Amino acid sequence: MLSVEVSRGVARLTLDSPANRNALSRAMRAQLRQALTDAFADDAVRVVVLDHTGRVFCSGMDLSEASGGAAADQGVNEFPELLELVWSAPKPVIAAVRGPARAGGVGLLAACDVVVAGASATFAFSEVRIGVVPAVISAVVRPRMLPHAVHRLMLTGEVFDADTAAAGGLVDLAVPDDEVDATVAAQVTALGAGAPAALAETKRLLRSTPTGTLSEQFANLSSLSARFFASAEGQEGIAAFRENRPARWVPAAE
Repeated sequence: MLSVEVSRGVARLTLDSPANRNALSRAMRAQLRQALTDAFADDAVRVVVLDHTGRVFCSGMDLSEASGGAAADQGVNEFPELLELVWSAPKPVIAAVRGPARAGGVGLLAACDVVVAGASATFAFSEVRIGVVPAVISAVVRPRMLPHAVHRLMLTGEVFDADTAAAGGLVDLAVPDDEVDATVAAQVTALGAGAPAALAETKRLLRSTPTGTLSEQFANLSSLSARFFASAEGQEGIAAFRENRPARWVPAAE
């Protein structure tokens, strides 16, 4: 249900179950969780791309497995772990959306760092229309989207396009269908220019909630900044800048 390709620092995980619209079945969740775990642990992988085959990016939870309390509970309990794995990953994750995403599928892409959507992509928080609540996915969707946009769209359950998703903050880059690959490749290149540890720490910083007074925050942030300036990565980056050369972590051009 999932194909994995690792090449030149990029792990491409492709949802490959078009028969059920790439639904998040038990098997899909397990395979995706393992592939993500492997990619995040692989030092050769710098960026993860979440892609899909078929017309649909992901239709959400597999409703054929949701009849009966035990099966439904298993999915509800497992899905937050998958979303948190993507959300808190030390490496950037890009979603390449070429078709419809619904419910849990929207949550999956919302947990990614960068979402590139083609003109054929559509989105919907369809939960209320089948009598359930978009509870779990709200944890990753609400930080991304403008409050008034997510409020209306979660209540109505209506379908919206990539431009509306971009205006609301769900999608980062809305492009024509034939530009999805090139746009994803450009984002991979941009992310690959960042130092691995610096990227991981920047992502952790952006995902965290500020605490303490402003003075306390500045003290903690100054300490973090000083630590990275003095780190091996920081010194290499400064040297590369001064010598007008790529830093050692930048992948070599083909």
